[in-house]
Amino acid sequence: MRIFLVTLAVSTLAGAALWQLGLASRIWSSHPFAATFVIAAGGGLAAQLASSPHAGPARIVQQPGFVLVGISARTSNAIEMSVRGVIGKQWGHFLKDGWLEKISDRVGSDIIAAYTDYESDHRGSYTFILGAKVSSANSVPPGMVAKQVPPGKYAVFTTARGPAAKVVPECWQHINSLPKSAPGGDRAYRADFEVYGPRAADPENAQVEIYVGIGKQDGVE
Repeated sequence: MRIFLVTLAVSTLAGAALWQLGLASRIWSSHPFAATFVIAAGGGLAAQLASSPHAGPARIVQQPGFVLVGISARTSNAIEMSVRGVIGKQWGHFLKDGWLEKISDRVGSDIIAAYTDYESDHRGSYTFILGAKVSSANSVPPGMVAKQVPPGKYAVFTTARGPAAKVVPECWQHINSLPKSAPGGDRAYRADFEVYGPRAADPENAQVEIYVGIGKQDGVE
């Protein structure tokens, strides 16, 4: 049976989860929080997504801002739904080339996947940044960028526990289905991010937190 590499490429925007399929061998890095998996071809993942329960209700937090350093790419929902998608490639590049270890002044060991600089809403382009929180952006490695993630109110969604390539897209499907009146439904489209922390150490039995900016975020008009 042909085996395809399924690299998690989840968009924060409306619609179903986005992922990129490419023929390759399994990619793992020394970091355990890699959301990269191999499954058998034939629609099994789509069937799982359709039949699985969504995540539970969000909690609302006042999140302090932080500086994120990582690799970035400009993309859009439409691009990620096509063969030109870049998010999956960014994950592979980040893990294979050891970009996490190149980031100095890291705060903790979490991998952060952020979506920011929205052109508008789910119909526009946005910037995807994959990296880590830092205490200082004074030493940004060549090929990386530093981005200030704004403080403000965030709805925090915790995925179900399971394969990250399954539970993270499920959670985004739930988020994108929320009405504006629901907690997390009043999207700010300024900055959103996923945290791949200790509970995602086993990518086959992972739990990921998704922070969705809501309302008017501090320092942002």
